[in-house]
Amino acid sequence: MSGGSYNYLCTAMDLEDLHSRRHDLDDMAKWLAELGYAQDAARETEELLLLLRQWETRAEVRMRRLTDVWKAVEWWDSSDSSEDAVHEALAKYRGDHDDAGTPPRV
Repeated sequence: MSGGSYNYLCTAMDLEDLHSRRHDLDDMAKWLAELGYAQDAARETEELLLLLRQWETRAEVRMRRLTDVWKAVEWWDSSDSSEDAVHEALAKYRGDHDDAGTPPRV
């Protein structure tokens, strides 16, 4: 039988491709450990999976923080909003607004 047991994990070409194959990467790490390669290839595969998970968590946090800014810029570029909306989104992003959404008193 030809390859493909891990959905051709070996053909992953970039981070996005590898990220979409996390389950296969986990299976590969487990199999490598079972084969006796826990001290090198299995460990590095597990570390790669851990790095992907850490990156995903960090990226999602930053993405949530930036979403309103990105939306404001995109809507301004398409003339659906004004530059003021960008300034408001940036102020919120930077924490220049209180909980009610108004600028803090100086």
